[in-house]
Amino acid sequence: MSATFSSPKENVLQLGLRDGMKVGDFGAGSGHYARAIAPIIGHGGKVYAVDIQEDVLKHLKLNAHQHHQNIINTVWGDIEKPGGTHLRDQSLDAVILANTLFQVENRAGLLAEIKRVLKPGGKLMLVDWAGSYGGMGPVPEQVITEHEAEDFFIGGGFHKTKSFRAGAHHYGIIFTAP
Repeated sequence: MSATFSSPKENVLQLGLRDGMKVGDFGAGSGHYARAIAPIIGHGGKVYAVDIQEDVLKHLKLNAHQHHQNIINTVWGDIEKPGGTHLRDQSLDAVILANTLFQVENRAGLLAEIKRVLKPGGKLMLVDWAGSYGGMGPVPEQVITEHEAEDFFIGGGFHKTKSFRAGAHHYGIIFTAP
């Protein structure tokens, strides 16, 4: 990964994950975050890499490190629909939403699904583009500012724990579930 992009390995350290935790990577894409989480939570934990694109998930599973293949579970699902991730209620310690919020059409559905699967007091890590960078990242009208994202999740009942710089072109926010 170039310095231009956010560093999943550095960013996940903001969550304080421990061995045995269960984490959802919502909108997992190529799985950079899922692969960064796996060694931290170990074989007692699980990463549920959820994406609507089935072919991307197959690629992620094939490219997972041999030691982490049993930790990373790929889930073909819809993060924008309550029940769409096929995960159990209050089953996750943390959810990661990286470079995904700007693409979400049904934000209310996304919020409901994150709240459904997180344990009370569970953490949400949001990482998204701080702007549009001339062909890199979203088009200007799709950018969701840090302030807008904060207002959205706080308005949905989450508590902001901290903000952090998630790379040269990204912001990061940690929230706690109600």
